[in-house]
Amino acid sequence: MRDQSLRAHVANLEQQGELIRITKEADPHENISAIGWKAYDRLGKSTLFTNLKGFPGWEVVNQVITDRKKWSIALGISEEEFIPTLVERIKRQIEPIEVGAKKAPVKEVILKGKEADLTKIPALWHAEQDPSPYIASGMAIIKDPETGIRNMSIHRQQIQGPDQTGFLICPRHALRVYQKYQQRNEPMPVAMVIGAHPAIYYASGFTSSYGLDELEIAGSLLDDPIRLVKCETIDIEVPAEAEMVIEGEVLPEGMVEEGPFGEATGTYAMEGSTEIFKVKAITHRKNPMFYAMQCGAPMTDTQSITGTCIETVVTDHLKNVEGGLDLLDVRCLGISGLMAIVLKLRPRVEGQAKTALMAALSSPYLHPKIAIAVDDDIDASDLRQIFWSMTTRVHGSRDIVKVPNTRIWSLDNVSDIVPGMSAMYRIGTKVIIDATKPAVTQEAERERFTPAMPFGYDHVDLEAFLP
Repeated sequence: MRDQSLRAHVANLEQQGELIRITKEADPHENISAIGWKAYDRLGKSTLFTNLKGFPGWEVVNQVITDRKKWSIALGISEEEFIPTLVERIKRQIEPIEVGAKKAPVKEVILKGKEADLTKIPALWHAEQDPSPYIASGMAIIKDPETGIRNMSIHRQQIQGPDQTGFLICPRHALRVYQKYQQRNEPMPVAMVIGAHPAIYYASGFTSSYGLDELEIAGSLLDDPIRLVKCETIDIEVPAEAEMVIEGEVLPEGMVEEGPFGEATGTYAMEGSTEIFKVKAITHRKNPMFYAMQCGAPMTDTQSITGTCIETVVTDHLKNVEGGLDLLDVRCLGISGLMAIVLKLRPRVEGQAKTALMAALSSPYLHPKIAIAVDDDIDASDLRQIFWSMTTRVHGSRDIVKVPNTRIWSLDNVSDIVPGMSAMYRIGTKVIIDATKPAVTQEAERERFTPAMPFGYDHVDLEAFLP
């Protein structure tokens, strides 16, 4: 039986030198967002804050799954096998199991009524133009009122008082469920899970067919059924080892002003309105650890969660293209705000790279609008090599293709909003860039594009010459 908590992952990160413990006083409303962002941007480290101004008894952690190394630590697999392992594990599901409250750490503290106060939670003030603190790490668990089918997805929540937040619903599965409650004129029960094992966060960002339980996907990733416990005030089950759960309802009517908010693109989502979430209860562990999932300018866990899901889905999707490609790696670039994807492949015949690129832009995810193909000698995670490949192997008139008037991710501010629709629906141009060498059938032509590496590069061990 595996530990399914966030805090166990945090302990593993610290043990392996991937986390910095901040003991000086820090303020969730003033500087934690910047400290955590800079710690990863400059040092590549997660951060754990143990001395919070105004929030005694709490700890805050962030940037815990921002790269493949941290993901691999979470799942106990190597970085090289990370995406292939995800591709195989998501093909099967493991049903969750239910445990009693005594075996559920998330039930150690139960708050109801006025005690269930959102202003006592160390939620971050994320980006400079945000109007107030947000909870960005909440995974909403809801149920279809007709079938009882469970759905789990991440929703941002602007704190608007002790018992109210905004609740942004994108046009996906959660909206489909919410509209059924609206037709009944009933509030939608929601359990917001904050702080859980990274496998559960991965599952919450995974785009699947309607009716597939994301908690079953999380179980398959851990090879262990997720242990659930019943909520206090609503008929929903939640991960028993979570740090905190906010129980409540999304009202069937009424909207509230919300935003702007620094989003996964690295730019701001426009100010608008969202549905209203009302709190009924809060349960959490003793000495709780708040997962302050960073949003806004890359690189953050927000880009990493969705980007990892995109890499998994696209890798599996491309297996069916042309009967199977010689695909070596897929990288959705979080630093591009999730809007660029890089395929590393060895083209067998001319034109194959472009076919793969078109397929990559036609996956279940709308986020990427630029797709780049590089060859077997390029590291798809290294922007220096990618850019060099683009400048030395791309012929502008034949290797760059634009596809206008296509559906674009709703947060891409440069693309046009569909007339008469909300900002959730945009149309724009997708671009494919073939930066591969000529196909393997043209051996002589491929040789012309061999990198001019230093003599002895493949054999010299630098460590052997260092003092």
